[in-house]
Amino acid sequence: MFSNDRWTEIVEALNANRMRTTLTAFGVFWGIAILVLLLALTNGLRKGVSSSELANFATNSMFMWTQGTSMPYKGLPRRRRFNYKIDDVAALKSQFPELKYVSPRNQLGGYQGANNVIRGMKTGAFQVNGDYPEFIKQKPMDILQGRFLSYSDINENRKICVIGPDVVKSLYDRNEDIIGSYIKINGVNFLVVGTFKISNSQGDSEEEANTIFIPFTTFNQAFNYGDIVGWMAITAKDETSITELKEGIFSLMRRRHTIHPEDKRAIGHYDLAAEFERFNGLFDILTIVGYFVGALVLMSGIIGISNIMLIVVKERTKEIGVRRAVGATPFTIKAQILQESLILTILSGMAGISFAAGVIWILNYILDLQGPVENFANPSVSMTVVFAALIILVGSGLLAGLIPANSATKMKPVDALRIE
Repeated sequence: MFSNDRWTEIVEALNANRMRTTLTAFGVFWGIAILVLLLALTNGLRKGVSSSELANFATNSMFMWTQGTSMPYKGLPRRRRFNYKIDDVAALKSQFPELKYVSPRNQLGGYQGANNVIRGMKTGAFQVNGDYPEFIKQKPMDILQGRFLSYSDINENRKICVIGPDVVKSLYDRNEDIIGSYIKINGVNFLVVGTFKISNSQGDSEEEANTIFIPFTTFNQAFNYGDIVGWMAITAKDETSITELKEGIFSLMRRRHTIHPEDKRAIGHYDLAAEFERFNGLFDILTIVGYFVGALVLMSGIIGISNIMLIVVKERTKEIGVRRAVGATPFTIKAQILQESLILTILSGMAGISFAAGVIWILNYILDLQGPVENFANPSVSMTVVFAALIILVGSGLLAGLIPANSATKMKPVDALRIE
């Protein structure tokens, strides 16, 4: 614990030349502020890119579809087209208990295609997806009105649908009742039971907002798809990586559809888990770069403090000689120099952290006012970073005062008293 006399000495030493102290402290202030801001901006980029590129889908997931074969096999030619079947879904669930969800999907039209939906005198071109109820757990959605698909809809082939926000805008007037109304998709009437928007989406993409969900079984029956599955969304359980399972999944599909075991082209896929890891790896590198650049800037401030403390020791040579002559130990002298350096570093560093926190708050306030920005969201730093910064400040303060403190203790009292 510092004594009152020691505190008084430290304050007097720092106030002896206020301009020099302020300029010296600015190096540490700016260095720690740059470090925190770089980490916050990197975190904002990580959140923004993950949100936009991965579209809020369950990250331990994979999409799988069919492509033409590239190798002949068992008398079957190359470039053969094939389709997944609904039995493939059951086979995957039974062969891979590590899978959490296997959602088959068929798709009709597209939001930029020909008009395929009619309501009264209004028409529109929308993407129609035949899905299973668990799809909402793979791609989270906010149900604004009504409900999503259920297994009763699947089992009873109900002609119901859940529509996106732009479908509502195109087919309905303001304040018009939506739930319980009917729309006609490719000549088939469907009852609207819900409306949705994508959860936490940065301004729902046009394609997502122009989407209509109907039960998978109803889709296949109404549009003559039989037992065909266009593609699947597959999610593994949390303790298992879908990336580790996918080769086994591909092998099973090749066997079931008489495809050469070495034919890598026949099955198309998009591994969301691998993509997520790639993004995380990229931003981990950016975080390391942020630490490195911030540390370099901070180091320049620490060097400045060390240089100033050497000058202070030089100016106070006679004072140190007097103190040594009246009985002050080398440890006491060293402790005073280290404490002065530590206090200067911590005060300037905490001011830098406070400044960075203010800038981060302003950025988030502007984002809240203006709405989502593409590939950037909620810049912030965790308390771990703040505690790490405090540890860095303490270590830096001790480091900055170490050389001047050693220099002060090496002086002989007689020689120090002779200096004018």
